Amino acid sequence: MAPAASWLPGVRRVVSPGLDGRGDPGHVALTFDDGPDPLSTPYFLEELDRLEARATFFVLGNRLERYPHLGRRIVAEGHELAVHGWRHERFWRPRPRGDVRDLARAAGTVQRIAGTRPLWYRPPYGVLTATRLAAARRLGLRPVLWTAWGRDWTAKADAESVLLELARRMGGGATVLLHDSDHACAPGAWHSGLEALPHLVMRCRAEGWTVGPLAEHGLRSA
Repeated sequence: MAPAASWLPGVRRVVSPGLDGRGDPGHVALTFDDGPDPLSTPYFLEELDRLEARATFFVLGNRLERYPHLGRRIVAEGHELAVHGWRHERFWRPRPRGDVRDLARAAGTVQRIAGTRPLWYRPPYGVLTATRLAAARRLGLRPVLWTAWGRDWTAKADAESVLLELARRMGGGATVLLHDSDHACAPGAWHSGLEALPHLVMRCRAEGWTVGPLAEHGLRSA
């Protein structure tokens, strides 16, 4: 469980800026977790298209397998697919065989849909256990958590609360975490992130930061 201490922002900011998502100071990486979801992901794609912004989607393998057309649409519209695991599970105890098996299955599904090998891995709940870290390294995936999140998964979240929470740790070089699905969130919570999205992108641009996927973020070494 020792690597899971990196879940704490203060810890990873100091000991692992790459895991914290610290990249090019002129760029902000926009990332979404827990999809794809036919009820919500299309709205995020439409808004990103309107904003002319691109992002990285950390998808769950079992959901991508169920909704492959959404995965293909994400890629076709210029976004990046990354690995969030096979299911959104709380397996935080050591699972050497299980973690490799599940992560390989998820990465294989992403590669089949995207047509390219995925680069990034973010574990469910951001808990990077030793066995998850070992599985990621074995599969050539680089773990990335986040610099700033919007707490957009709660029933009380709205656009204002999401933006206020993000502002606590926002800045050039940040990796932002939002959710394009309420699969592991309060029902309907995705609306808060969607409503905050244009304000977030406009704020970044007003500060002179470009917004894009992790592939363009110039991540520092983990």
